[in-house]
This record gives sequence, structure tokens and C-alpha cells, in this order.
Amino acid sequence: MITKQDKNAVRKKRHARVRTKISGSSTRPRLNVYRSNKHIYAQLIDDVTGVTIASASTMDKGFEMDSKANAEAAAKVGEMIAKKAVEKDVKSVVFDRGGYLFHGRVKALADAARENGLEF
Repeated sequence: MITKQDKNAVRKKRHARVRTKISGSSTRPRLNVYRSNKHIYAQLIDDVTGVTIASASTMDKGFEMDSKANAEAAAKVGEMIAKKAVEKDVKSVVFDRGGYLFHGRVKALADAARENGLEF
């Protein structure tokens, strides 16, 4: 039986392995996704300078939904991060799913970001 701590350790190991291969720049930043049990977070990161260009999450002040831990909320966060990216003249990103499966909330966030103008 795999415990939750073991699952997260495996996810972190997978994420570290993926991070050796992908990196964001100022022209094409990395769209990083982190999901917890209650919230989901997205950041646009320029790894060359180590700067977060934009971020969006279910914890933001303008975010108003009943449930913040479902695919609908993740889609709203994807829409928010895409709009912030377009404001900063970012159209193309490198998608970093954070070691999570591309399914459910992570997929909903990615699809919503694509629909609102991001390319990856």
C-alpha cells in the first residue's frame, strides 16, 4: 500500500527529473502548476533570471467560487494566468505539470490556458 507521503515523494522525484530537461526564458517562460488538496496555483517563471512574471491561484482576492479544489476552479485559474500572460506580451510558454499526471485539474488548467491565448 502506497501512503500519501510516498506518493508525494515520488512526485517530487519525478518533478526534479523533468526540471533538468525543461527551463523557461523571458521570451518563453515556464508555466508551473502546483496543486494541493484545497487549492491550485500557476506561475509563469523566467528561469534565466529567477523571476516570477505572473501568478494566479484559487487564493487570489478576485477568485470567487464555492469549491476551489475541482476542475472548474482549475480552469478558472488557467484562464486567469493566460490573461495575465497576454497582458505581459507572453504568448508561448513551456508547460511544467510539476510531476502530476496530465489529468483532471492539471489538464483543466492547461486547456483553459490554451483557450485563452497561450501556446505550449
